[in-house]
Amino acid sequence: MMEIVKFNDGEIAYDFSPFFKIYKHGYIERCVPIIKVPPSHELPTSLQSKDVLITTEPPISARIFMPQTTKLNSKLPVLIYIHGGGFALRSPFDPIYQKYVASIVTEANVIAVSIEYRLAPEHPIPTGYEDSWTSLRWVASHANGHGPEPWLNIHGDFSRVFLAGDSAGANIAYNLAVRIRSVLPEMKLAGMILMHPFFLGSKLDKMWFYLCPRNGGLKDSRFKPAAEDMATTGCERVLVFLAGRDKLKNAGRSYYEELKKCGWEGNVEMVEHDGVGHVFHLLKPRCEQALDMMKRLVSFINQEPVIISWTSKI
Repeated sequence: MMEIVKFNDGEIAYDFSPFFKIYKHGYIERCVPIIKVPPSHELPTSLQSKDVLITTEPPISARIFMPQTTKLNSKLPVLIYIHGGGFALRSPFDPIYQKYVASIVTEANVIAVSIEYRLAPEHPIPTGYEDSWTSLRWVASHANGHGPEPWLNIHGDFSRVFLAGDSAGANIAYNLAVRIRSVLPEMKLAGMILMHPFFLGSKLDKMWFYLCPRNGGLKDSRFKPAAEDMATTGCERVLVFLAGRDKLKNAGRSYYEELKKCGWEGNVEMVEHDGVGHVFHLLKPRCEQALDMMKRLVSFINQEPVIISWTSKI
C-alpha cells in the first residue's frame, strides 16, 4: 500500500517498500541497491560469459552464458531469461542473477541470454516490455546464422528456444509470448517458464499501476492476462512455478487455470513448492525446494525439440 511518511530528509510521497520510495521533491530511493558485476564474477570454470550491446539508442544490453566445452558447430538450446524486481530493481548483472542463470546453463547445457531492460520508475512501463521485445528480436535475428553474435550463430539451436523469467520478468515473458505469434512468426518458442509471475491480484497491484501511468485499469491485459491473448501464446509448452508462502501465488494459479481453458492448444504444467516464499530459488538456491525446481526446469528444457520453419525476415 501507499503511505505518506515523514523523514528528516523530506516527505515521502509514495512508499512501495520493499522496492522503492519516492520523495515529494522527486528523489527515488531504492530499497535494494543496483549492483552490477562483470561477466567473470564467480563464474564456474565450465562456463564462459560476456556482455553484448543490443542497441545504443535506447541503450539495451544482455549477458550471454555458454558452456566452455561446447564443441565446434554443436548446437545447444537457447534460453532467454528476464529478471524480476518489480520492474524497478535488479539486473542480469546483479550477483544473484549472475549466479542463478549460470547455474541453469551448467545444469541444462544451454546458451542463455540474460536481458537488461531499463527500470521504472525513471523509465515507466511499458519501457521494460519494449526493451525486452527489442532484445527478443535481436536474438531471433540469429536464426539464419547471420546475426551479430557468433555464439548464437554457431551454437544456437533455434528449434529449441525457451523464454523464462521470475516475478516481473515472468510477466514480461508472458507478454512477449503472446505477441510473438502475430508479430514475429519466425520466432516460435519451444517453451516458456514462468517463476512466481507478477500478475494482478495482490497488494502489489497499486505499484504496477503507479509504474504504468497509461494503463487500462483492472482489465489491462498486460497485468491481468485476457483469455483471447492467452489463446495466442506462441509456444507449445508452459511451466508455471508457484511458492506456497508467496503473496503472488493466487494470481499465478489463476493464470494457470485460465490458460488451460482459454482455447490455447499447448500443454501447461504447474508446480507449487510448499513452505517457501517469493523467489526463494534466488535467495536460497541450495535448499531442497530450489534443487527440485532446478531439476524440473532442466527436464522441461531437455525434452524433444519443436520443429519449425522460418518464413520471413525480421
